[in-house]
Amino acid sequence: MIIGQLFQDDINRKINGVVKVDQDATDVLVQELDEYVITRDLKKHFITFFNNYGESFREDTADIGVWISGFFGSGKSHFLKMLSYLLANQEVQGVCTVERFRKKFEDDPATFMLIDSVTKGHTDTILFNIDIEGSINKDKTAVLRVFAKMFYNYLGFYGENLKVAKLEQFIEKRGKTLEFRRVFEEKNGGPWLESRDAFVFFEDDVVNTLKEVLGMSEDAARNWFNGTETVETSISQLVSEMKEYVDNKPDDFRLLFMVDEVGQYVGGDTDLLMNLQSLVEKIGSECRGKIWVVCTGQEAIDEIIKARENEFSRIQARFKTRLSLTSSSADEVIQKRILKKKPEVEPALDQVYNQNDSVLRNLFSFTDAMLDIKGYTGPQDFTRNFPFVPYQFIIMQKVFAEIRKHGNSGKHLSGGERSMLSGFQEAAQKIQDKDEYALAPFYLFYDTVHTFLDSSIRRVIERCQKAADNGDGVEQQDVDVLKLLYLIRYVDDIPANLDNIIILMADDIRLDKITMREKVRGSLDRLLSQNYIGRTGDAYNFLTDEEQDIQRDIYKNTQVDTSTIVERIGQMIFADIYTTKKYRYGKYDFPFDPMVDTTSIGAVTGGMKLRIMTVATDTVEKSELRLMTESKNQAIVVLSETPYYESLERAMKVRKYVKQRNVVQLPKSVQDIIRNHQDEATKYESSAAEDLRKAIIDAEFYVDGEHIEIKGGDAKSKLDQALEYLVTHVYSELGLITKNADTDADVLAVLKGEHLNGVMAGLEENRDAAVKIEEYLEMQAAKKLPTSMADVQSRYQAIPYGWKEIDIAVVVAMLIYDQKVTIKYGGETIQPGNPNLTNMLRKKSEIGKTSVLKRQVITATKMCAVKDLLREYFDVMDVPDDEDGLVRYIVEKFEEQKSHYEKLNERYAGHKYPDHHLVTKALSLMEGVLSQRKDNTALIDRLLKEGDAILDNKDDMQSVEGFFKNQVQVFDVAVRMEEELRNDLSYLQKEEAVNQALNQIRKITVVEAEQSSVYKRIPELNELMETVCEGHGRLLEAKRVEILEIIRQCLAEIHTLAGDVYEARTLSESADKFFEQQKARVAELKSLQLLDGLVPQLCVYKDEMVDKIDSIIHLKTPVVPQVKPKEGGVETPSVPKKVIKNVYRQVAFPSKTLESQADIDVYVERMRASLIELMKDCDGIKLS
Repeated sequence: MIIGQLFQDDINRKINGVVKVDQDATDVLVQELDEYVITRDLKKHFITFFNNYGESFREDTADIGVWISGFFGSGKSHFLKMLSYLLANQEVQGVCTVERFRKKFEDDPATFMLIDSVTKGHTDTILFNIDIEGSINKDKTAVLRVFAKMFYNYLGFYGENLKVAKLEQFIEKRGKTLEFRRVFEEKNGGPWLESRDAFVFFEDDVVNTLKEVLGMSEDAARNWFNGTETVETSISQLVSEMKEYVDNKPDDFRLLFMVDEVGQYVGGDTDLLMNLQSLVEKIGSECRGKIWVVCTGQEAIDEIIKARENEFSRIQARFKTRLSLTSSSADEVIQKRILKKKPEVEPALDQVYNQNDSVLRNLFSFTDAMLDIKGYTGPQDFTRNFPFVPYQFIIMQKVFAEIRKHGNSGKHLSGGERSMLSGFQEAAQKIQDKDEYALAPFYLFYDTVHTFLDSSIRRVIERCQKAADNGDGVEQQDVDVLKLLYLIRYVDDIPANLDNIIILMADDIRLDKITMREKVRGSLDRLLSQNYIGRTGDAYNFLTDEEQDIQRDIYKNTQVDTSTIVERIGQMIFADIYTTKKYRYGKYDFPFDPMVDTTSIGAVTGGMKLRIMTVATDTVEKSELRLMTESKNQAIVVLSETPYYESLERAMKVRKYVKQRNVVQLPKSVQDIIRNHQDEATKYESSAAEDLRKAIIDAEFYVDGEHIEIKGGDAKSKLDQALEYLVTHVYSELGLITKNADTDADVLAVLKGEHLNGVMAGLEENRDAAVKIEEYLEMQAAKKLPTSMADVQSRYQAIPYGWKEIDIAVVVAMLIYDQKVTIKYGGETIQPGNPNLTNMLRKKSEIGKTSVLKRQVITATKMCAVKDLLREYFDVMDVPDDEDGLVRYIVEKFEEQKSHYEKLNERYAGHKYPDHHLVTKALSLMEGVLSQRKDNTALIDRLLKEGDAILDNKDDMQSVEGFFKNQVQVFDVAVRMEEELRNDLSYLQKEEAVNQALNQIRKITVVEAEQSSVYKRIPELNELMETVCEGHGRLLEAKRVEILEIIRQCLAEIHTLAGDVYEARTLSESADKFFEQQKARVAELKSLQLLDGLVPQLCVYKDEMVDKIDSIIHLKTPVVPQVKPKEGGVETPSVPKKVIKNVYRQVAFPSKTLESQADIDVYVERMRASLIELMKDCDGIKLS
């Protein structure tokens, strides 16, 4: 059987592949109407539309919008055109459209009755492609202007020019249209309808016609003709005219705007969307269902406005009727219009399928494709689609959609002459001479789309075709593969890998896939070498000339060092695939040094190594013997050969190329290509990561000198197993730790001996580990090498031990408790009870400063001597027997003693106490012993050396201790008495016994105070102080009596002078208060000198009060001296003021005891002489 003879209709007949709404040629219309296929989906759309549309005849509605969506080539325009002809029920070749559709609905009479009933009313349709009719320059009102143009055209006016249309509308309303046309034709010689598009060339004819028909003046007519203002219309005005038009029609009249390609015309333009929304909304609200708007678009209305859903929510409400044409509609149309077979050949095709069922199932098994991309489901499916395969219908739709976005010379492909219908017809025609085993390879569809591809795309394939024709390294099959790769370039549903390309190239059921694989692989290799295509992982892709240039620059001219790639591999493995920084084994975390080839990744710890060997490593270095030798203390992973290296190299070349170029300054087309390469680089990196995982899973493992077999698992599991094997072999002493510690509390517990609770000596946990460390410390001591805790931690964390640092600290704590090691910090021996000891064993900042030494044992003789000394010195019997306990006891007791002596020493400050030198010597002895506390041995030796001096000092200190315990209080009282009475010595000297007693007190507390002999004399102080106190008290009492008498005399003088004078009463009362206060002071003061010091104050106060009272009692009017003028008018000078000298009575009349008349005479005579002497240089004396 020949394919061309299988079809019911001639495969070579002319078919209008693309239905255009503006095509109205009779032969075209007849074919479109007769061959229109009503698929199951289309029938649903007809029912939905006519139900909603028919409802408007029963009640008013504002929901007059219909949106028809579907991919390019799905039949939107054809469906719209059929709707238009059905609604208008146009007659074509004498047959009404509705009648032509009767037989299409033979199986569904109810739907036909619905269509028939709705179309009985009078309906006019305005069918147009908005992309063709609309203005090239789109502004905010572009949609409105297209609708206005088509409405005026429908009314018979010239819609292309609103100025002319408005004129014609005005003439029509005057009823003078026929007259205008007749007069114009008479004057012009040509009909108005044929001339109006060029009316600007007929100024005089138009002006004269306007004058004659409308009676306009010539100036008015010419002003209209020459007017440059643009005639505009508004949505409100246009809809008002539409409403006026339909309102003058019968109730069953309907007008429909059938607008094709609105979705593409409006696109995402906010202004155009707003214009369409406002227009449809206004038509709906004003015309109430008498005017409908039916639009098509490749996207659903929801998709168009999804970015601005809130802003354009009303447009969704207006386009309530939404019809989406699916792929099945296109498939069914193609199957019925082109691929329908003759009834007699169907059994033979069924047999072909049945004979090759398994072959066909195997042939069309795609790799990593979407589930709906598949072959035949059975014999009926084979017969219905032969020589095509079901997947081709799905892929072809996507090809049309993607080419519209990416590869066409103008995105509005609806103006082209190609569709899916024509594509399948042309492909079938190319293989019509082949037999029933032939299949249509997918590249045949290229010729359907190539006419509207960009020249940059066509040029690549044309150049490849020319090279094939000339035999320049390319074959014809290579060209076919290149065409195929272009077709599926943007189709994500089917990856362009080798397996899928073979299937897409399949041209016969009997295809040998193995042979075909080699052929296709050869084509791909040649195309790659000639730079026609690129490769991303397993997928191949078509390249334009510009893309080829950039690809050449990236992959051939950009170089990346092997070391850089190896380092990146290391980062991918150890940052993404195997992120473990330390391998956990039980409770242990083991650090390891990651490496790739010879490159270390991250910081080097010097422990175990995990080394990855890539394809970049020389084969010689991968020999088994060499690997087993080099794998000592490390795990070597020899990666299997997957394309991770090539993928990563390509990705890094892209990254480097982009980094070297100032991409933002390049043309947009170049930027887009580079951006695509960046996306590919990301895919390369993902692919490399996956390939690295596979390479690890299938790798060879060499661990600690052995070639080992790793059990199944993912990449991480495999590396974990390798490290586990390495740990168990490298850390051979790990088992010495029989119990792990968790916190500092565990270390403290060992230091206190709690680890021995209920355990026999030598059987405690970690005993063997303790022996290991002790042996190491003994070796260090023998070599006289210093050992820090950091050294211990470092040694036993490393190979072959691998112990945790806290476990090491616990083991050292065991040795400390057993008194087998000494811990020193800053040169000082640290006792087990030191609160900072745990930090010294563990803290990184401390372990380097902490020394660990094998303890030097103190001899039993020295231990006994020290204990005897301590018992004698401290008068105790219970002294620790062990070294640490004894040292701790010495330090504690001597610290206490030192503190006691420091307190005694402080008491000497400001005092003259006896034997201060003994206290300072005691302090010095204590400090001397404690200065050796950093070293146990040195401490014991120092104590024994100073033993005699310490015991002697203790004896010497007995008197000092007794003084401060029993005598210091009496001594201090005596010192204070002597100091307090120093001002009264002149008074006490007159009392012989008191004076002698005071001198003895001064001798004891001052002269002999610091001598040892003073201890015997201190008991005398009480009797001496009693004598002094008695004598001083007696003199004090006599002095108080004397002062009180002076106070009495002063008050008597003041009161006598004041008498009963009322004005002086306040002063006398004030004097009473003052002298009462002075009496209180007299009682309080215990110093004879201070009491005598009160007398002048009392006298001065008394005299001041007397003067004040006297001035009140003896008020006198002051006499102003008169100056008599001399003869001649010269004034007599006034008498000069007298000079009066103030003399204090205490000075003039000194204190004196008078015992006889003779004493009085002598004292008075002496005072007289003194007063006379004072008067010599003044006019008078005032005694104060």
